[in-house]
Amino acid sequence: MSTLLFIGVIGLLISGYVFFGNYLTKLFKIDPSRKTPAFTKYDGVDYVPAKNWIILFGHHFASIAGAGPIIGPVLAYQLWGWLGVLLWIVFGSVFLGAVHDFSSLIVSLREEGASIGQIAQEYISKRASIIFLIFLWFALIIVIAVFASICAKSFIGQPQIVISSLGLIPVSIFIGFLIYKLRINIALATIIGIACLFFLIVTGSFFPLEVSIENSYIFWVSLLLVYAFFASIIPVHILLQPRDYLSSFLLLFGIAAAFVGIILKPLSLKSAKLISFHSSAGPLFPIMFITVACGAISGFHSLVSSGTTSKQLVQENDAKKIGYGAMILEAVLATVVLFSLAFGIKNIPQERLEAGELFSLGFSSVSFFLGRYAKFIAFMMLNAFILTTLDTATRITRLLTQELLKIKNKWFATTIVIIVAGYLALMEKWQVLWPIFGASNQLVAALALVVVSAWLFHKGKKYKVTFIPAVIMVIITISALLLKIRDFLNNQKYLLSFIGVILIILGIFTIFEFRKVVKRKFK
Repeated sequence: MSTLLFIGVIGLLISGYVFFGNYLTKLFKIDPSRKTPAFTKYDGVDYVPAKNWIILFGHHFASIAGAGPIIGPVLAYQLWGWLGVLLWIVFGSVFLGAVHDFSSLIVSLREEGASIGQIAQEYISKRASIIFLIFLWFALIIVIAVFASICAKSFIGQPQIVISSLGLIPVSIFIGFLIYKLRINIALATIIGIACLFFLIVTGSFFPLEVSIENSYIFWVSLLLVYAFFASIIPVHILLQPRDYLSSFLLLFGIAAAFVGIILKPLSLKSAKLISFHSSAGPLFPIMFITVACGAISGFHSLVSSGTTSKQLVQENDAKKIGYGAMILEAVLATVVLFSLAFGIKNIPQERLEAGELFSLGFSSVSFFLGRYAKFIAFMMLNAFILTTLDTATRITRLLTQELLKIKNKWFATTIVIIVAGYLALMEKWQVLWPIFGASNQLVAALALVVVSAWLFHKGKKYKVTFIPAVIMVIITISALLLKIRDFLNNQKYLLSFIGVILIILGIFTIFEFRKVVKRKFK
């Protein structure tokens, strides 16, 4: 029964890509002959045409995936069971998440690679743009802090993955050199990169790297933020593109392994928790929706689409594959994670385990044929994508900081970002930050959809396809933030309460600005 359910869910996600993706392609009138910003604004740093759409797909997918579609479903299943989580993954990704990602990418392409915040200034108001940029800055700082914290915890708990995770950085630079400087065949470069990745996994399993100092957490968070500092400044084709491209193969391998395992070894539905409307974290509505986070919809994706991907896309007809397709593949990953945990582990250990450890247990269970390496691969999947999200988020926040504060010096702007995010990561546990990360992240999605709706409205196109999802996400996220602010105040976490209040105010203001635009149009 679980195998049929799994195949059915994958079938629904693929159908969404084919049919609803085609509808959006027609709505936006995709034109492969139209020149993209990668060529019209080429600068060799941010605006660089990707060597191949597959490389850009790898960069985009690795950047948007991160830990969200792994951690989110794990936490949500533990609290509310699998049924509600599964329904939200399918419905949310097809009709909200993928629409959000694809439309953000296309609108940015049509606006010369402009960010969502810049587009808000043109099609809503300058005031709305400034408010939106401030909102994005706060939300991204939380993203950086959360993922730095999760990665540091995984390095401490699983020292076997340190060499493989960090070793991927120089390997990626080498592969980027082969592709862009020596111009060797992409297939050959890919084979070399995957071989190096496999070598790193095996080496790490035999040589765990532990840091023997009093507070290793501070050490790892600091090191990860130093990495993010430099990775967010150097040209995208030197590290980001090749590293994300190689990382995507690791994730695809993990998805394929779990897929084969689920098909070969039918799982029991009886032992899995079906559904619960109440939990220690709050009610199913709205808290479950923000907990699943990136597995269904993520505002961070619009920042990647308009912040980096639109500046590297070679032609418009690749937008559906990258924009809509990457979100559907992320939903597939979230589904694999949910099935691995819910049906792969008969009895979840009672002792408190990190979400990453629970995922590794579930993945090891369904990918039984990988033996002792299943656990390493699970943690590699998690950490490889945390690192991609970490440096992409830092790069985008650096650009926002420069835009908001009118700072030309990218080193100074990045320093501001790292200091603030580092303070938050060291001050709070990631489990405390996760709910506000999910709420702020999905409120960003709502506001990005509002901006896209304003663009469609001005162009005389059907804007309800993005505005209805925006309204749904506003209701969910504002409700969730109000509940979490109450919890933060009760636990005397005043800084997080303040951030939550600011996010609500900024979000409501942006929506009212859009309402003014519509009213002016019909006067």
